Amino acid sequence: MARSTQPEEGPAGPQVSRRSLLADLTERAARQAQHIVRLEQRLSQALGQDAWRAAGLGSPTDVNALQQKIANLEQGIADLTAQLGERDDDLAASRATNRDLMTQLNTFHTRPR
Repeated sequence: MARSTQPEEGPAGPQVSRRSLLADLTERAARQAQHIVRLEQRLSQALGQDAWRAAGLGSPTDVNALQQKIANLEQGIADLTAQLGERDDDLAASRATNRDLMTQLNTFHTRPR
């Protein structure tokens, strides 16, 4: 048994013992197992986040940007509503002027000459 733990001399120098190789392989397998567990956890988290977002349960990724966009759109709506109100007033004034001019024109043509 002492022979299996001692490196043997070969043509290129000392040979690695069977026990040493097993220890190295065992250590490597343990590191790979830990790495696999970490990768599985990362994959699980990524899939969970995707499912959460797809279900509509998660908050948007950039809430501040969306709130800013909402504020800008609301301001745009207010500006357009004000412009529409001004145009409605202009249209009403134009219609009133048109009625007055039509009344004057009709009065002028219906007067005896």
